[in-house]
Amino acid sequence: MAGGGGGGGGGAKADEPQPHPPKDQLPNVSYCITSPPRWPEAILLGFQHYLVMLGTTVLIPTALVPQMGGGNEEKAKVIQTLLFVAGLNTLLQSLFGSRLPAVIGGSYTFVPTTISIILSGRFSNVQDPIDKFNRTMRAIQGALIVASTLQIVLGFSGLWRNVTRFLSPLSAVPLVALTGFGLYEFGFPGVAKCVEIGLPELIILVFISQYMPHVLHSGKDVFVRFAVIFSVVIVWIYAHLLTVGGAYNGAAPKTQISCRTDRAGLIDGAPWIRVPYPFQWGAPSFDAGEAFAMMMASFVALVESTGAFIAVSRFASATMLPPSIISRGVGWQGVGILLSGLFGTVNGSSVSVENAGLLALTRVGSRRVVQISAGFMIFFSILGKFGAVFASIPAPIIAALYCLFFAYVGAGGLSFLQFCNLNSFRTMFILGFSIFVGLSVPQYFNEYTVVNGYGPVHTSGRWFNDIVNVPFSSEAFVAGCVAYFLDNTLHRRDGGIRKDRGKHWWDKFRSFKTDTRSEEFYSLPFNLNKYFPSV
Repeated sequence: MAGGGGGGGGGAKADEPQPHPPKDQLPNVSYCITSPPRWPEAILLGFQHYLVMLGTTVLIPTALVPQMGGGNEEKAKVIQTLLFVAGLNTLLQSLFGSRLPAVIGGSYTFVPTTISIILSGRFSNVQDPIDKFNRTMRAIQGALIVASTLQIVLGFSGLWRNVTRFLSPLSAVPLVALTGFGLYEFGFPGVAKCVEIGLPELIILVFISQYMPHVLHSGKDVFVRFAVIFSVVIVWIYAHLLTVGGAYNGAAPKTQISCRTDRAGLIDGAPWIRVPYPFQWGAPSFDAGEAFAMMMASFVALVESTGAFIAVSRFASATMLPPSIISRGVGWQGVGILLSGLFGTVNGSSVSVENAGLLALTRVGSRRVVQISAGFMIFFSILGKFGAVFASIPAPIIAALYCLFFAYVGAGGLSFLQFCNLNSFRTMFILGFSIFVGLSVPQYFNEYTVVNGYGPVHTSGRWFNDIVNVPFSSEAFVAGCVAYFLDNTLHRRDGGIRKDRGKHWWDKFRSFKTDTRSEEFYSLPFNLNKYFPSV
């Protein structure tokens, strides 16, 4: 897409409509990465980020801990630990990693491998459920500790920098788009588990964030920025009234778990004050097969997080990340997975896609806001009972939020098409084929697993099955890899292809020094760039 009016063509061409000029930085963002809002507003926005990341933080331990043999008390402790480590990792990432306003939280990518460890049969002869829980947790910790080395080495050695150097706007589109759209199974299917709560949340959220600012012109920013808090409070009160009024008294157990506001069991199980600490479940145990399988999950999370980092940079109104900054962010994400393994969070760490979507909804991409939200995570993880109150928000309310956030991230990926030539058949092939395959292949793998109880690759080695099944179950991973391969091998040497891919738009961000804005957005604090220079 050309950005301006092209040369001579007589008077007739002057009246032709011009395309929208491409923009390196997303316009109309209220607060960009380096401009913080006033403190009261920043604190409220930070709390909103904390509320949004709670969804994944609660859902993953709720699904895994009972399978490990743990009860409500263990579940509450694991959620506290996951929250505490997420706070630490978010601070580290925003201070020393990519410097983006990215929340680093739990990741669904690690769940299949974790379930494999739980079901491996190594602990099936342990009678005491709490002992079984502790032993399984220590096995998961060992696998995570080993898996963290992959991202640490790829990130800090600069190897991932060499990979991302070949990314173009064209190959970034399927990767970033399916980082958001690929999580569709966590959207409306979650809303439908209790449609009388989930659907009102979705409708109210869209109405407050999109329509209210145009209906009420005074204070319209309030509705855009705090739509999540307004809508969650309204629907949470409504859900509580339904619970207290006895609407679910005779309902099926599954409906009660999804709809009731008093069923999470977290408030009773959570201690008043507890500081999570490393090796709290005992010394980790190591198994080579499990470690390799977890390393593959770590690699898939690394690819997905690269897409999420690019989306966050867009919504924070920053320029495209230089490859060295992506690599640095990945290295610190590896440190995050290491902390997850040391503390025992039952899950690895990656960039929170829902919080990336929240940046777009609020139009606030400030780094300070996300650092404040990290403070909330650490604060509420230590004060267990208070944190458990917010953690008991019914899951369909969170799923309704996901419908908007994942959609925003997907659209953020599509926005990079402004740099590409959409009249090129090469562009159309790479774009269409990679997105289609990225949706179709994981659909087959996931459907097969649901029907048969195991993936298409089913050998006696569980770890080998995971190494093949996990990457092909990730939409963003499949689409990103296919687009990257095709874009870098298909007629690459043709003169006009470089322009069609949009590569010339990102030339100035290939190196940290070639654009002054990179230094403004991504340089390290405390003059650390002097000792750890970016290239």
